[in-house]
Amino acid sequence: MRVLKTFAVSVMLTAALYGCSQSEAQAPAPSAPPVSVAVPLVQQVVDWDDFVGRFEATQTVDVRARVGGYVQQVHFRDGQYVRRGQLLFTLDPRPAQAALASARAQLAQAQAQVDLARTELARSEALFASQAVSQAEVDQRRGAVLTAEAAIAGAQANVRARQLDLEFTRVTAPVSGTVSDRRIDAGNLVSGGSSAGDVLTTIVSAAPIYFVFEGSEALLLKYQRDARNGAAAPVRIRLQDEGEYRWSGTLDFTDNALDPASGTIRLRAVVANGDGFLKPGLFGHARVAGGTPYQAMLVPDAAIGTDQARKVVYVVAADGSVTPRPVVLGPLADGLRVIRSGIAPTDRVIVNGLQRVMPGQKVNPTVVRITPQPRTDQAPVTTAPPAATATAAGALPSGD
Repeated sequence: MRVLKTFAVSVMLTAALYGCSQSEAQAPAPSAPPVSVAVPLVQQVVDWDDFVGRFEATQTVDVRARVGGYVQQVHFRDGQYVRRGQLLFTLDPRPAQAALASARAQLAQAQAQVDLARTELARSEALFASQAVSQAEVDQRRGAVLTAEAAIAGAQANVRARQLDLEFTRVTAPVSGTVSDRRIDAGNLVSGGSSAGDVLTTIVSAAPIYFVFEGSEALLLKYQRDARNGAAAPVRIRLQDEGEYRWSGTLDFTDNALDPASGTIRLRAVVANGDGFLKPGLFGHARVAGGTPYQAMLVPDAAIGTDQARKVVYVVAADGSVTPRPVVLGPLADGLRVIRSGIAPTDRVIVNGLQRVMPGQKVNPTVVRITPQPRTDQAPVTTAPPAATATAAGALPSGD
């Protein structure tokens, strides 16, 4: 009986194994997954360095009166463009006119004293010839002439000073630019003549305008070497609400020392601003040309995978097998990623369907072409602080 049971179990196991082997034999072999492949796009690109900075006026002036007095009239509209030398304020000129008249009277008095002293000197010299007066008296008369002539020089200087005071009752624009609102209305008394005087208004020159930002030591060295080779560094700038870099300028200045705390240095670009749209204090996102144009291989960013710490692309051979290639990446250009090394211009790179690929597996490739994909960048959210203000102390000839 036990022999029959053992035989029955053996038959059942044999049937089960036979059925499994038969189903496995009938399962179809997996097909090669479809992918899109393309050779890298080869074109000329320029590397760009990105910065955040702000605009600053080329000239900023606090307008003060050079003499104190009563504000008689205001000659400008708040916010208008004024030219250098244009009349802005008029102070009451009568006190200055009176002081000038007094100075001229003192000059006339000094002139009369000179005439009298010269006459007495001539008389004493004639008497000395006839031995009627002593040499000491002649010398005294000659000294009186010199004293009177010095008094004339002082009176003439006083007249010129009072003329300047009268001229300074007309407060004019020291530079061309956009004037702020008036800080003092007509009818007020103001102090003047020093940096502690009342500020009447301010003027900023905004055409051209500066764009100030901070760069690293490595970028500074690169820009300085480019400048020695005669290469001007172009700059492209966009504002917070703009998607394109529509403002152009050139790098013209570097500060005289790096900040030891941050390891950065203040750089500056000059931007044309003929219509005055750009205002001092505005933030902007800038790109500075990082070098001369060069031929580069580009692939879509989606074609790049990660293998631990390496970046790789997957290359398809003629028989459809897939091989990962470690690559060195560059910046984005026209929506494509620059490949600095790791592949050849003739390699077929998987640009679509990368998630279906396993190394060593064969694929069914469809050849496509890589085309540039210019992108419209989103307006940046400014969170970085503005570039620190520093005194211009050097020049650096001339923005992904």
